[in-house]
Amino acid sequence: MLDKKKLVEGIIEQLQKELDVHTKAAHAALEAATHSENVAEDHHDTRGLEASYLAGAQANRAAELQRLIQVYKFMLLPSYESDHLIGPGALIELDLNNRRSFYFLVPQGGGIAVVVDEKPIRVITPLAPLGDALLGRSVGETFEVESNGVSRTYRIVGVS
Repeated sequence: MLDKKKLVEGIIEQLQKELDVHTKAAHAALEAATHSENVAEDHHDTRGLEASYLAGAQANRAAELQRLIQVYKFMLLPSYESDHLIGPGALIELDLNNRRSFYFLVPQGGGIAVVVDEKPIRVITPLAPLGDALLGRSVGETFEVESNGVSRTYRIVGVS
């Protein structure tokens, strides 16, 4: 199975890149909001106001990314054996129609995809249908997940 520490480092690196983009965007939007060209000429002119809303949204996303980076930095990485029940911190290998895929189940901060040792890994939470379905299962089990009206049958191949 893959090295979870290396996986978490890749997730943090990806989050840091996204944080840098949002931080720069927040600064640019703040400059636009306060620039003299964006001073309202009348009550219908909302360029400065719109730029300030954008700056606020970018700053909020940057703060959320900073929080997630801290979550990942201090995340416990339990070791799972094939007879253990799946829970947070598990790296799971699934089979879907003879195609293998990897998922990292975390309490929060899902929706990220990283590549470790040339293997793509999706980060999911229990809020996702697949994450919810994995909780409490073990290697060898087969289960179905319905998403967007499509039912898929997975088999748990490995866990660490």
